Amino acid sequence: MEAVRATSAWVASHSSHVTVDSSGVEKVAERMKDSIPKVEWDFEGIHYFDDGPLTVQYLFVLDALNFCFWPDKEMTYDHLAAGLKEALQNDKSAFDADRLQKYTGPELRKLLKWPRPLPLEEERVRLMHEVGFELERSFDGKASKLVESCEKSAAKLVALITSHFPGFRDHTVYKGHQIFLYKRAQIFAADLWGAFKGQGYGEFNDIESVTMFADYIVPAVLQQLGVLKFSPSLANMIESNREISSGSEEEVELRACSVHAVEEIRELIHRKSGKQVIFYCFILQ
Repeated sequence: MEAVRATSAWVASHSSHVTVDSSGVEKVAERMKDSIPKVEWDFEGIHYFDDGPLTVQYLFVLDALNFCFWPDKEMTYDHLAAGLKEALQNDKSAFDADRLQKYTGPELRKLLKWPRPLPLEEERVRLMHEVGFELERSFDGKASKLVESCEKSAAKLVALITSHFPGFRDHTVYKGHQIFLYKRAQIFAADLWGAFKGQGYGEFNDIESVTMFADYIVPAVLQQLGVLKFSPSLANMIESNREISSGSEEEVELRACSVHAVEEIRELIHRKSGKQVIFYCFILQ
């Protein structure tokens, strides 16, 4: 995902509110180079897996909906993953393309067994409709056909997803430049690779091209590690729990600088140890 790397590096070099601290990068790389944890996919047991096309369909729906949980303090990714898993176990046709196009907000809540409106519920339903419509129109209704079309290239899969599914086009304009982050499209490639252990639907010849997934949790971790430094105004916004608007300079810098910082850490670990680190320094290939 060279566009993600290149544009994130550009943001880091022009950032007004977030700084990547080279000494912090060095310290983290030195600390991690000999003891990088390896995390198995679904170690929590919350995901659906049957080693076939239905798992691919499940993961694509899951990753389409994998965003913005924080407005509901009790809602987490685990609820979403486990809820969709149970729904599919109870009804194997729950994520058929034609059905995805018809879900309503209350029906999605019922699917997840959630007692109240979901954060950004209307947008989540819209994305389900979009996924169902485009899968039916271009891929015989099957996410597995989408994956087969990428010819074992994670980069091509991300390009296909962002070309066909507007809801996955995670990009923005920052100081007059277009910035690409592609969080959920890359997560889908990573989920496939992890779930299928690099085989079958999860076999990618360029899995190392996937970057860290730019979310709102990683910047806080990197700041605690001394890798990211925040301006006084941004630090004050965070400490006072003020919402940082999507697409704002601060939000773009937090996400893009996190990607760039992790790329710097990854490259430094590789130079120090020869190990190829992928997916936000959590999983070793």
